[in-house]
Amino acid sequence: MVDLSVRIAGVEFPNPVIAASGTYGNGECYTDLYPLSKLGGVSCKGMTIEPKLGNPPPRIAETYSGILNSVGLQNIGVHGFIEYYLPTLKEEGNVIIANVAGATIDDYIAAAEALDASDIDMIELNISCPNVKQGGASWGVSCEGAAAVMSAVRRATKKPLIVKLTPNVTDITSIAKAVEAEGADCISLINTLLGMRIDINSRRPILKNNMGGMSGPAVFPVAVRMVWQCFNAVKIPIIGMGGISTWEDAIEMMLAGATAIQMGTAIFTDPYAPLKVIEGIEEYMDKNGIKSLSEIVGQVKPW
Repeated sequence: MVDLSVRIAGVEFPNPVIAASGTYGNGECYTDLYPLSKLGGVSCKGMTIEPKLGNPPPRIAETYSGILNSVGLQNIGVHGFIEYYLPTLKEEGNVIIANVAGATIDDYIAAAEALDASDIDMIELNISCPNVKQGGASWGVSCEGAAAVMSAVRRATKKPLIVKLTPNVTDITSIAKAVEAEGADCISLINTLLGMRIDINSRRPILKNNMGGMSGPAVFPVAVRMVWQCFNAVKIPIIGMGGISTWEDAIEMMLAGATAIQMGTAIFTDPYAPLKVIEGIEEYMDKNGIKSLSEIVGQVKPW
């Protein structure tokens, strides 16, 4: 029997496949298809301390081997999540990761404090949000911004903290090291790549927000590269994501250095994709005599 379980910051996952934030809602659309407990965990829809309407439509645009989105973090707020979604998720028996976003440090602190008193298992910090006090640049594009969020939230909660890194930077490892130094228990990467599509007839951007985050299979090689770079730069665990569609992708990401993986865009075309990946990983391990996933994490052999 192979062991699919993984441990991250003291939290035990039954398998390494986690539904990615923003693509799985809070699991409510999938409970009629299969028990959510079949997954390793669920990273819930990104939430802010106050409810948010999100961006005006169109908010989704297709592109080659992926999609662009500018949903804009539409959500019912942290307290709404705790009241309406969390009880149902707890009944499913999942590892529950609350994804948190904010425009100011105080936003992150307030969200973390509220979640600290709840039954969630981990908090994932989305630092790709605009820092409104610094001209709208993402918190995660500078070591200083990323470290500031991490340091503040670390003091606000005892929950294990994952920091979700943006790929829209020149050196991903410096950001990873900055949040590790401030007490991050884990990093997850990559978030979406900034992109744009234009309607050639109207000559306007397809997205009302002009630009959006690109996800899907096209970004997978970028994600693998960044996970590998971070694995060689920090000592904390990594959750890899970005274009993972098959079990082969998942194994590749783990060889690059990911302890667990998140799946998102692939679920839009096949809601059973995570279950197929779990099954494929198990068969791969059995075929290759691998007893524990720890045997392959970071085991790529560079030339």
